[in-house]
Amino acid sequence: QVQLVESGGGLVQAGASLRLSCAASGRTFAAVAVGWFRQAPGKEREFVAAINWIGSSTTYSDSVKGRFTISRDNAKNTLFLQMSSLKPEDTAVYYCAARQYTSNSRLESEFHYWGQGTQVTVSS
Repeated sequence: QVQLVESGGGLVQAGASLRLSCAASGRTFAAVAVGWFRQAPGKEREFVAAINWIGSSTTYSDSVKGRFTISRDNAKNTLFLQMSSLKPEDTAVYYCAARQYTSNSRLESEFHYWGQGTQVTVSS
C-alpha cells in the first residue's frame, strides 16, 4: 500500500517554473514506478511523466518533453516534477500516482495508487 500527497501547486505566469512534490508513505515506494498525470477543466486525465523504481528510466508526454523533469528521492520517499517554461495550457490539477510494479507505464489504468491532486494555474 502506498499513500500519496501532492504539494507545490499554485498560480504562476506563463514562462515561469514550478516544482511539484509528492510525499509517499508506505514501505513499497522505493520498489515501484511512479508518475504524474494531469486533468484540465472539461478534459480527461492525461499522462505527463513517469519514472521507474530506481530512477534510471523516465518517459514523458510529447506536450511536456523538454520542459518538465521527473525525479525521485527514494531515501525521502518523495517524487518531484520540475516544470519550466510553463504555458497556459499546462493549467490543470496534477496527480501523483504509483504502480505496483518496478517498470514504467504511460497508461492510467496501470497505476494503482493516487494522490488527491494539486492545482497548477498558468496565466497568460
